[in-house]
Amino acid sequence: MSDRLPPLNALRAFEAAARHRSFKRAAEELFVTPAAISQQVKTLEEYLGVELFRRLTRAIELTPAAEAMLPKLREGFDCFAAGLAQARRAEERGRIAVLAPPNFVARWLMPRLRSFTTSYPQYDLRIIGTLRAIDNPEDELPAEPGRADAEAKVTVRYGMGDYPGAVVDLLFQPSYVPVCSPKLLGRGPPLHRPSDLRNHMLIHDDSSPGDEERPGWEEWLEIAGAKGVDGTRGPRFSNASLVHEAAIDGLGVALALRPLVDSDIEEGRLVVPIERAVPTQFAYYLVTSEALIAHPAASTFRRWLMAQAEGQLRRRAR
Repeated sequence: MSDRLPPLNALRAFEAAARHRSFKRAAEELFVTPAAISQQVKTLEEYLGVELFRRLTRAIELTPAAEAMLPKLREGFDCFAAGLAQARRAEERGRIAVLAPPNFVARWLMPRLRSFTTSYPQYDLRIIGTLRAIDNPEDELPAEPGRADAEAKVTVRYGMGDYPGAVVDLLFQPSYVPVCSPKLLGRGPPLHRPSDLRNHMLIHDDSSPGDEERPGWEEWLEIAGAKGVDGTRGPRFSNASLVHEAAIDGLGVALALRPLVDSDIEEGRLVVPIERAVPTQFAYYLVTSEALIAHPAASTFRRWLMAQAEGQLRRRAR
């Protein structure tokens, strides 16, 4: 074996697979396929001339050689990360203000922010949840330019995507699906078809009265072809986060935007009992002033946010 290091991708694949004890979970973390992880591990095994994993029927086990190598490899990756962080800290610090609909902030952005703050500690974030980021023709919300040493302001908007004088990036187009706590399915009446909702409490979201783009229960039931279900009954909440928490607590079934609830579904706090999605013409867009495209902080946040959205779409497509 030569003194040069093996391919970095092979080392990353091994470290992730060893840490998760799973090729599948390592693949999800690195945004590749399990087959790619397996091939990278095989490449590393051939390079080292030793077996690193025992492939069992439903699991993998580390060999003694892998157990011995893993701590030092982790230490090496930590050193890499520390070196990169030090280089970033040497750069000029920046500030970013992100204006976005409150539900987007709470349900989609917050679970991912640690990734940004860990990767880019030189940038200070200011998150502003505002309903003004939902399209209203009478309420303009431009993204403001700024100097390289000033706060860069970008906006995530929920609307039609027509924002003159700005660079507009589509994040994703959501759809409305029914969600509820898995506890509700365990203790309540069956919930397999839209008509089964007659036996369940419907939770209503009144946070944006007059919003024609958001279907209520009556519209969803009509589109789903549910018969004999009173779409007006059930508790009403004036805040989307309260609707969300009520569903998690098992109060009833709520309509929620997917993929905003994907994190809760992945963590088992919510389930989609009926796979009937109702699309909306609105979508989530990142809106950046043309004057800010070259701004270091704004361009970094833009690349990171687009990568997060693309990564989630790839995971859902599998």
